[in-house]
Amino acid sequence: MNSSGQEDKHITGSTSFSLASKVKDYFQLIKFTLSFMVVFSTVVSFLIAPNEQYFVREKIISVLLLFVAGMCITGSANAINQMLEKTSDALMKRTAKRPVASGRMSVNEAGTFAFIAGAAGVLMMWYFFNTASALVSLLSLFLYGFIYTPLKKVNSISVLVGAVPGALPCLIGWVAAYGDASISWTGAWVLFAIQFLWQFPHFWAIAWLAHKDYTNAGFKLLPADKGPTRFTAVQSIIYSTLMVPVGFLPYVTGIAGIASMVVLLVCNLWMVYVSVMLFIRMDAKAARMVMFSSYFYLMVVLLALFANRI
Repeated sequence: MNSSGQEDKHITGSTSFSLASKVKDYFQLIKFTLSFMVVFSTVVSFLIAPNEQYFVREKIISVLLLFVAGMCITGSANAINQMLEKTSDALMKRTAKRPVASGRMSVNEAGTFAFIAGAAGVLMMWYFFNTASALVSLLSLFLYGFIYTPLKKVNSISVLVGAVPGALPCLIGWVAAYGDASISWTGAWVLFAIQFLWQFPHFWAIAWLAHKDYTNAGFKLLPADKGPTRFTAVQSIIYSTLMVPVGFLPYVTGIAGIASMVVLLVCNLWMVYVSVMLFIRMDAKAARMVMFSSYFYLMVVLLALFANRI
C-alpha cells in the first residue's frame, strides 16, 4: 500500500475514533443510565394510567415519542448539572472523568446541547401529548437544573428539593396519557408520592458511600453535618416507614389490584428492614444494601402496578 493509502486509512481510523469518543462523551453528559431510569418511570406511569383513547399501534408510537422526549428533557437537566458543577466534579474521583469536568467538552458545547435537547423535549410533550405534561416537564427541568443543583452546596435541604423533580416523571407520564381528554390527577399524585418518598433512603445511601468525595467538593447532602451518623439512618427509617401506608394508595384509589398491593407491602417492608440494618450496623456494606435495594424497589413496584393495573 502506498503512503497516500496509509494516510487515508489513518485519517479514517482517527475520524471513527473521534466520533466514538464524542458519542461516549454525550452519553456521559446526559448520564444515560440515570436518564433511562427516570424515563422508565415516566413511560410505565403513562402505561399505568387509564389511557383507553389510544389504540395498540398508537400507544406503541406514543411510548416511543415519550421515551425520546423524556431522554431529551432528562439529558438536558443532567447537562446543566454538569455545566454548573464543572469545578466540583473535577475534585471527585467518581466524576472527574466526565466530559465537561475533564475539559474534553466546553461549557458552551454542553450549554448548547442542554438548550436544544430541553427545548425539543418540552415541545414534543406539548405537540404529541398535552400542554399540562409540557409545563410539568419544563418545571421539572428548571427545578433540577437551576434550583436543586446549586442548592447542594448550600444546605442538605437540597435532597428534599431535589426529590420534587425526581418524582415529577411519574406525574408527567400519567398526565401525558390523557391527551386532550380531561385529566384525572389522583393517580398522578399517588405515583408521585411513591417515587418522592423512595428517593430519601436511596439518595442518602449513595451520599453515605460517597461522603468523602462529596465533602471534598463542598456538597452538603446528608441530613447530619457530621457525615454518616445514626441520625441519617433514622431519617432513612422514617421515610421508608412512610412508604408503607403510601403503598396502599394505588389499591385504595382504584389504580391497581390487590396483587400489586401485596408486592408494594413486601417491597416497602424490605426497605424498612435494610434501613434498620443500616442503623444497627452503621457501615458501608449496610448502606450499599439500602442503595441496591432501592434500585430494584422502583423497578419492581412500577412493573407490579403496571401488570396489575385496573
